[in-house]
Amino acid sequence: MIHKILVANRGEIARRVFTTCRRLGIGTVAVYTDPDADAPHVAEADVRVRLEGRNGYLDAAQLITAARTAGADAVHPGYGFLSENPDFAAAVQDAGLTWIGPPVPAVQAMGSKIEAKKLMAAAGVPVLAELDPDSVTADQLPVLIKASAGGGGRGMRVVRDLSALPAEVAAAQREAQSAFGDPTVFCERYLTAGHHIEVQVMADGHGTVWAVGERECSIQRRHQKVIEEAPSPLVERTPGMRDKLFDAARLAAGAIGYTGAGTVEFMADGHGDFFFLEMNTRLQVEHPVTEETTGLDLVALQIDVADGARLPTQPPPARGHAIEARLYAEDPAKDWQPQAGALHRFAVPAARAEFDTLGRTGVRLDSGVVDGSVISVFYDPMLAKVISFAATRERAAAVLAESLSRAVIHGPGTNRDLLVNVLRHPAFIAGDTDTAFFDTHGLVQLAAGRDISALAALAAAIADAAHNRATARAFGPAPSGWRNLFSGYQSRTFRDADDREHLVRYRFGRGGVEVPDRDDVAVVSSGPARVVLAVEGAEHAFDVARYGAEVFVDSALGTARLTGLPRFPDPDAAVAHGSLLAPMPGSVVRVGAAAGDTVTAGQPLIWLEAMKMEHTIAAPGDGVLAELNVQAGQQVEVGTVLARIHGPESGPEKEMS
Repeated sequence: MIHKILVANRGEIARRVFTTCRRLGIGTVAVYTDPDADAPHVAEADVRVRLEGRNGYLDAAQLITAARTAGADAVHPGYGFLSENPDFAAAVQDAGLTWIGPPVPAVQAMGSKIEAKKLMAAAGVPVLAELDPDSVTADQLPVLIKASAGGGGRGMRVVRDLSALPAEVAAAQREAQSAFGDPTVFCERYLTAGHHIEVQVMADGHGTVWAVGERECSIQRRHQKVIEEAPSPLVERTPGMRDKLFDAARLAAGAIGYTGAGTVEFMADGHGDFFFLEMNTRLQVEHPVTEETTGLDLVALQIDVADGARLPTQPPPARGHAIEARLYAEDPAKDWQPQAGALHRFAVPAARAEFDTLGRTGVRLDSGVVDGSVISVFYDPMLAKVISFAATRERAAAVLAESLSRAVIHGPGTNRDLLVNVLRHPAFIAGDTDTAFFDTHGLVQLAAGRDISALAALAAAIADAAHNRATARAFGPAPSGWRNLFSGYQSRTFRDADDREHLVRYRFGRGGVEVPDRDDVAVVSSGPARVVLAVEGAEHAFDVARYGAEVFVDSALGTARLTGLPRFPDPDAAVAHGSLLAPMPGSVVRVGAAAGDTVTAGQPLIWLEAMKMEHTIAAPGDGVLAELNVQAGQQVEVGTVLARIHGPESGPEKEMS
């Protein structure tokens, strides 16, 4: 019987496994690297072991030593990192530890997507033909480049122009090497508007193989899933498709002698025809939607199967509908740029459960962060998974959208508005969810939240004034701020997330707070943390929180992130016109031009790697690269001036803005 489990992972999945361990009376061991020293998963474990280096989660020897040092007798790999590495699985078993995962040969068989497709084709599972990147023709476009050892969208590129193929293959190889230690990539035909359908399987060592249920994961960005749900709308409306999917998934698992939890992934067209993509020999990020619709604890089943237990003959029937939204620290409108920094406050007030099934209509939160967490550039930017369950799909979407809209997130920017807008979009509600959803319905429009910046700035200015009045010290018999003459207007200026400035004028008079520039707004009440404004007669409460110059304003109308500007700016803080700034902390992978070169608008100049993904910094317009301040291999912080461009006709004395 397993007594103590080391989770060879971090963040949300480590906390998820620990939750089940506590329920089963099993001890827990956390591992951590220096950027994660204060992470929640570290604090929650019975024993903690520090790993050397930021890539410690990929160091099998360190992980096994940590397990022995902490007295663990089993290892759970989570997902990502070494979870699908057969050498790590074998090393765990060679060390006399229980591997909570499938047999090593099964991990090996599915570890190479190239070999896995050949194996599945031989077993009778429908597959898309593999294409050699060196021999792709124009007639075969568009194609999808994929990392053979990959997952999570890393090392993936869509290519529609044959001339772009070599550069995209090289970029995919770099990402694959960085994320998985294996640069091998291949191509396959790309279904422009397909459906990503997957089947959760669970198998024991006694011959029982379950197809627990299917999930649809078609809402994706950069080939990474954003919203997942169970059951699949496509499967629900396609007669006979579920039985065929389940048969194919069981056939795939049986072909490799699989045991434990796994997921067989398929790409389907709108008519219900489907093709094998890959098999993930681990727990999936989106496993909670299957747990919610079946009542199962998939982590507990993993542990039981690793202990040699038998599964019942049939899995429990599915009921209701569950939807999961992945909340990321990123800017969808800026090519999904990851965001990093301090997360001052994080709460989902509607959540009724954490890492546990709901059983009735509501919201579950599986999070890797808490108040005060720091979002690191070195790891995946996912903050949390917010999961809803209800009797119907429409109700599940409404509950999840409302919960997300009321979440309190004070820190780096997130994709929260995008998630809410997708969940409330008529096409999503109708079940029209294919992989081209963002292209079809407009990413920029979907990513935009309701603009309340002007109202938020007004509320923030009045809250600041109320805070100053409440904390000011009085000198003499009169209260601080008292005067016997009518005062002039005070002013505050804030900058919003779109770099717009909002000047707010106000004054406190006998009749309350006066706002001369907004005839449609009246101040009902004011305090340091809450301001109530009547907007065209309807009263709305605005909660205001300050963290230095950062101000966050939350209301039922929407949220806003502001920066309070000083009355007298520091001239030394100004950035020269034409400067290209690092949008995130990261490492410079390569540089595409030299100082003095003529560049054109949109030309890639610098490639940054952050969170195992490459991000391109392009020239904003035509000009000359006057300065280049970085080189390959250099680590940069957000806001670093990478380069500076002069406009084509201006010369050095007239620079581009």
